[in-house]
Amino acid sequence: MEIMGLEETDYMTESEARQEILDKVAEYCATYHNPKEYHTGDRIPYASRVYDHEEMVNLVDSALEFWLTSGRYTIEFEKLFAEYLGVKYCSLVNSGSSANLCAFMALTSPLLGDRQVKPGDEMITVAAGFPTTVTPAIQYGVVPVFVDVTIPQYNIDVTQLEEALTDKTKVVMAAHTLGNPFDLTAVKAFCDKHNLWLVEDNCDALGSKYTLGGREYYTGTVGDIGTSSFYPPHHMTMGEGGAVYTNDALLNKCIRSMRDWGRDCVCASGQDNLCGHRFDKQYGQLPLGYDHKYVYSHFGYNLKATDMQAAIGCAQIRKFPSFVERRKHNFDRLKTALIAAGVEDKLILPEACEGSDPSWFGFMMTCREGVDRNIVVPYIESKGVQTRMLFAGNLTKHPCFDQMRASGNGYRVIGDLANTDRIMRDTFWVGVYPGMTDEMIDDMARVIGEATRL
Repeated sequence: MEIMGLEETDYMTESEARQEILDKVAEYCATYHNPKEYHTGDRIPYASRVYDHEEMVNLVDSALEFWLTSGRYTIEFEKLFAEYLGVKYCSLVNSGSSANLCAFMALTSPLLGDRQVKPGDEMITVAAGFPTTVTPAIQYGVVPVFVDVTIPQYNIDVTQLEEALTDKTKVVMAAHTLGNPFDLTAVKAFCDKHNLWLVEDNCDALGSKYTLGGREYYTGTVGDIGTSSFYPPHHMTMGEGGAVYTNDALLNKCIRSMRDWGRDCVCASGQDNLCGHRFDKQYGQLPLGYDHKYVYSHFGYNLKATDMQAAIGCAQIRKFPSFVERRKHNFDRLKTALIAAGVEDKLILPEACEGSDPSWFGFMMTCREGVDRNIVVPYIESKGVQTRMLFAGNLTKHPCFDQMRASGNGYRVIGDLANTDRIMRDTFWVGVYPGMTDEMIDDMARVIGEATRL
């Protein structure tokens, strides 16, 4: 008989048939998914997936199993990812935005007692970034307090933290911008001093390191909770996907509950009665013995990823250290080439935060006075080099803030956000993803240099 064109003898087992399919998949990927050879003038995207047959084989292996929801690959990925970061707990979710939602909502759990975040409390953050760092707070009724950022680090201005503080402040939540860690020494000290939660949005900085108190940490592991994204342009990918991680057992319990419908039970999908007390306890005002699998201790969500996504992630995480090294190489080569091209009188080039070792997501530049971004960027794009803005620029200027801006309620701003507004007007960035060759980097530097001489 034949299965999908594959000859199967009477003695072929299911595992043998599966292996034959997977061998064909590996052959297919090697034949038809090889990276295309780059030639000067070809489009240079700001980001792209970097993968080989291992990701595709894992994906098909999971599909053949047809478990679909979180399963053995999810368990394996969470273990590998936690080991890489050096944290105790990791929860896979369906996106980086969901990771931010899950992380913030965990802080609203009544299990946290006096430290529970409640509507009307405040969260210190920045407006120069991605909206889903801020959205969970707004949706829950917590007031975001926006401070400015610094140039050329593009991270939270720690000199404004004390001014932003009130007796309602409960959380600091900010991103490490494009892989560049923010000043964790100052932010962590501020949070410890005032008993505040610290959530690190690590979606653009996976693999970045920061030295604190003589010890080197991965970003995302210094605060109470860290988040990551596995969207295709990010440091590693599983198509969609994200992760929430912590070293705190209680926070992990809250995170897991929020991710899994808000349930009280900790059984994995397809698992029953792990605690041995499924039908003999009382919760809330439910009848004694109500099925613990359907007891809800939080208002949660279903934010789980599929096992097919996790299967891709298991292959990606094993390659990931090489991705980080290549990003660093590409960043350094581009910066060296731009300096040699004499662009520093036209563009402010990025600088790493003191004490950090960034895993760069992109290469950010700000046009100096007299240089028009609306001339520079279109020229760069016309030559096939893809550019991006720093996401929202100034989030408070967007239509989603129209009603709050008109009413004067719902958020606060410290100072005038001068650097944030400058980034909105004058800043852009290009990619340094690990699939870029030296030739691509050199061509980008040449094009950017040409753009500054217009």
